[in-house]
Amino acid sequence: MVDKECVVQEILKHKIIAIVRGIYGEKCVKLAQALHEGGVNLLEVTFDQSNPQSPQETADTLQQLGRVLGGKMLFGTGTVLSAQQVDISANAGAQFIISPNTDESVIAQTLKHGLVSIPGAMTPSEIVKAHNLGADFVKLFPAAQLGFDYVKSVRAAINHVKLLATGGVDRDNIAGFLKLGMVGAGVGSNLCSKTLVNEGRFDEITATAKAYVAALENDK
Repeated sequence: MVDKECVVQEILKHKIIAIVRGIYGEKCVKLAQALHEGGVNLLEVTFDQSNPQSPQETADTLQQLGRVLGGKMLFGTGTVLSAQQVDISANAGAQFIISPNTDESVIAQTLKHGLVSIPGAMTPSEIVKAHNLGADFVKLFPAAQLGFDYVKSVRAAINHVKLLATGGVDRDNIAGFLKLGMVGAGVGSNLCSKTLVNEGRFDEITATAKAYVAALENDK
């Protein structure tokens, strides 16, 4: 059984969610170990909607991660677009569910399983709708394209919703998003390079993770 409040607090504490796309099995476990060594302790394995094998690969990978690193890191699934994918995630041990959009059925199913709900939204209406449907966090997407001025304006009016920045987040802008009131950020290929994983350069991934953590520490 997931301790939902504990997961929420861990996300608020660690702030950086590593977004893993198209990396499964042992490679994903090694990636997670490298991230953990660098101080990044939250990892999202995304569903690939164009790959029929993705649901099974995602579930198998999530179970492997839990067996090897459970208790050290928290794991969830991303690009979750249906209640069925929530079920797959929950059965595989996911602790949080992340989507690029706001879907009432996905949020409801996530809450039914007692998992942390993180739907995506762009507009003020979408953000408030997601929050009112019971989302624990709302992922502002695509954050970098929307920019700091947009975030500042949204936060001025909607300051009661826990927002995570995702989309184009890197070492140069992550601290800026948090200064504007975002509570954390999702970081994809800038942190979880598929090339580095395939070439076995996990020490470089650890170094990058440390740099992201340092960027947050230096701007406190």
